[in-house]
Amino acid sequence: MDKEKTNQTDKESSVKTVSTATKDEAVSSRVKSEDQELEKKEETSKKSDQAKTVSSTVKANKPAEKDETNKEQSEVQANSTFRKKKRNRRRQVRRGRVYIKSSYNNTIVLFSDMHGNALAWSSAGSLGFKGAKKATTYAANQVALDADEKVRKYGLKDVEVFVKGVGSGRDAALRALAQKGYNIISIKDTTPVPHNGCRPRKPRRV
Repeated sequence: MDKEKTNQTDKESSVKTVSTATKDEAVSSRVKSEDQELEKKEETSKKSDQAKTVSSTVKANKPAEKDETNKEQSEVQANSTFRKKKRNRRRQVRRGRVYIKSSYNNTIVLFSDMHGNALAWSSAGSLGFKGAKKATTYAANQVALDADEKVRKYGLKDVEVFVKGVGSGRDAALRALAQKGYNIISIKDTTPVPHNGCRPRKPRRV
């Protein structure tokens, strides 16, 4: 009888331990599932917060970008109007200088203001004369007339003439300027003259 009682108690204790173990496993599984659900909820909330912050920053940057684009457009328009005004305002020069360079190969005429800033220029080569025709008096006359047409918009009246070179076109260019009605204040010859400097070239044998 005693043995049977002890066997029954052992069985009951083993059943109780098994039932408690299963209960613990169920509780732990429930806790794990709850923890996983909480983690998922936290991740989704973080993602939604990040998306909200990104959207808010984008929205905040959009008006700033619009303002920048508007500013750039206004600056471009202001610059274009300023350039148009600059173009419309043509500088008037009443007094200036004329530089005539006449060599054996070409004739160049340049108009400038009193500070040496170029206003207009022309040369026999730019007018289409080629070879020995560039140094003729006719070419020099045409060069002076072409430069006069280019500089006429500045209203130039009084000029100081500086002649350089020993070509045949210097006198023709001067006459053309006088015929165009310029008031020639002075004529200065700036042809460089050597003071026994470099040895000259040997003469050509023709």
